[in-house]
Amino acid sequence: MKKILLLTGLLFYFFAAKAQDASKTLSIANGGKVWASLYQQRAAEYKALCFQAYNLAKLRLDAALKHKSKKPLAVITDIDETLLDNSPYDAIRAVNNLEFDLKAWKQWTAKGICDTVPGAPSFFKYAASKGVAVFYITNRDEDERPGTTKNLKLYNLPYADDAHIILKQTVSSKESRRQQVLAKYNVVLLCGDNLPDFDALYDNKPTEESRRITTEKLKKQFGSKYIIIPNPAYGDFENALFKFNYKLTGAQKDSVIRSLIKLDQ
Repeated sequence: MKKILLLTGLLFYFFAAKAQDASKTLSIANGGKVWASLYQQRAAEYKALCFQAYNLAKLRLDAALKHKSKKPLAVITDIDETLLDNSPYDAIRAVNNLEFDLKAWKQWTAKGICDTVPGAPSFFKYAASKGVAVFYITNRDEDERPGTTKNLKLYNLPYADDAHIILKQTVSSKESRRQQVLAKYNVVLLCGDNLPDFDALYDNKPTEESRRITTEKLKKQFGSKYIIIPNPAYGDFENALFKFNYKLTGAQKDSVIRSLIKLDQ
């Protein structure tokens, strides 16, 4: 009888452990985010791409400085994955097979400890040294201002004040905030990792196809006025895949990914 009880206990433990392991299996979406975070943190290629983007930004800024302007010059930049590196937050969520959570995100941003994207601090400091104003237009919420300001000041980034840190108030679209800056400044460059950071044509939940069409239409702006930073972890490219349905489960996202990915026949 004791042997039967022992065997039953061992079998129960075995299957419980198997069930627990299965529950920890990453979804395809989160597995991809783990690799994306690893690339962002460890790949020299990622660093090279960022340096390439900001080296090009400096060349474009120098060219703009040679021309007279009726308005003072400015550059507009996004913050997350354009200037600040949030990969530790993305990674901890992904390895635990968890979706984005606003409360956890705000706990992260409140710390004000993000590292910087390679090349970004030196570029924005260079712009400021030339008398060019820097505006940080971000979709972080107003209650994230203290942590955001703390993080920018941690790296002595220029114009890290309330007048130049423009957070989301009511809508995610950045167009009205860009227009506020354009009213007083000649904006020579926009830096971002997500296409809505650049143009209102990317607003209003566009489809994958319309995003491709718009990008083709604006192709001369990229590398000229629009400087884009690589971000394979998240963004509207992902939202468009899922038709901006933020309630999808991991399994549902996996199903969408399997239906869209090109596989060798």
